Amino acid sequence: MAASNCKLLIVEDDPGLQNQLKWSFDDFEVVVAEDRTSALTQLRRHEPCVVTLDLGLPPDPGGVSEGFAVLEELLKLAPDTKIIVVTGHDDKNNAVRAIGLGAYDFFEKPVEPSLLNLMAQRAARLYQLEQENRQLSELQSERPLDGLIAGSPEMRNVVRGIEKLAPVDVATLILGESGTGKEVLVKALFQLSSRFDKRLVAINCAAIPENLLESELFGFEKGAFTGAVKTTLGKIEVANGGMLFLDEVGDLPLPLQAKLLRFLQERVIERIGGREEIPVDVRVICATHRDLAQRVASGDFREDLYYRINEATIQVPALRDRQGDAVLLAKAFLARFAEQFNKPVKGFSNAALLAIEAYSWPGNVRELENRVKRAIIMADGSTVGPEDLELEGREEDDYPLNLREVRESAEKAAIQRALAFTENNISKTAERLGLTRPTLYNLLKKYDIAI
Repeated sequence: MAASNCKLLIVEDDPGLQNQLKWSFDDFEVVVAEDRTSALTQLRRHEPCVVTLDLGLPPDPGGVSEGFAVLEELLKLAPDTKIIVVTGHDDKNNAVRAIGLGAYDFFEKPVEPSLLNLMAQRAARLYQLEQENRQLSELQSERPLDGLIAGSPEMRNVVRGIEKLAPVDVATLILGESGTGKEVLVKALFQLSSRFDKRLVAINCAAIPENLLESELFGFEKGAFTGAVKTTLGKIEVANGGMLFLDEVGDLPLPLQAKLLRFLQERVIERIGGREEIPVDVRVICATHRDLAQRVASGDFREDLYYRINEATIQVPALRDRQGDAVLLAKAFLARFAEQFNKPVKGFSNAALLAIEAYSWPGNVRELENRVKRAIIMADGSTVGPEDLELEGREEDDYPLNLREVRESAEKAAIQRALAFTENNISKTAERLGLTRPTLYNLLKKYDIAI
């Protein structure tokens, strides 16, 4: 960011000094404010990276109370902005106080424009470096985990949750509709945990008959029942030192819920037909598409077990609630299956992408993957259309991709929201939006917004 691309806000009530400073900052785009109200308005409107602030502002031009009030509000609204406080000669106490509140630096009057300009350029450079560093950090923190394809804000929040919970040995409950990718998140959590060099053992509680599920979980001794010809370890014991993933834990039968609760409390198990208590060190991760709180209320799930497995929760949003992820996933699946089946498919038609975006995906990621896989197999040309996906085609005008249309739609919505907040008060609405009253009137006319 060159200084010429950085806006500088001068907060000064003396018109003569305003002009002197305004023409001193040749490398900046300069805006001026003379009091608290105009300073906050200009901050919202222009988002300057550097502010020079005279502490002696009306209605207290001889003191500093108003200047400090403006400083605190500027820092609250734009904490990254670099504020250079202009103080009276030999006024070190207020300068130190301003630095303590968060100001970048101070400059004593009388103002030497060339020195102040140099200080502003250094502040702008620091602002630029901080912004670049923050962007790099966000890119690293928002990078999808292995096996996870996502770009939406909703899934970035999920990724951050996984990254925070992975190093902590707490029982974690992952909630979400079927097909949302809960198992992928469990694998990512395991890879980021301190147990990554041990075993991740998974069992689907809904896929195994009730009479076999207990032996699958806890194992059995030789001769414990007909057919038990040798001692067999259960999934819990096999996972010792690693991680146990109980998928669809909401379908666990009540008798087994009691036994699982005892294990979670005591961290020991007894094999079927055995009398020996076997200590097991394992981290338990559970997942379900069911509403466990509702099942607790209906008596189908133990309340004490619910709280035991729910030390931390990850809520996985449905695909329809992840903005942009359906198209992102579809393209990834297309590339994978085209290579797998050696098909000359290069991409989706525009109508297909619009159809993917519009469809609600009740089966979530699993349904999307299956439809793309089938489309790759059945497609005759190099492009997948909506008919190959067995989706209804859409016209491009159904949803605007033109940036001007999207921007105007968002602008109109913001004005209507601000009017609602201010009860149609034009002055307050303009202040909230960082606009002048004439500009706001023009926008009201442009978007035919009645007040």
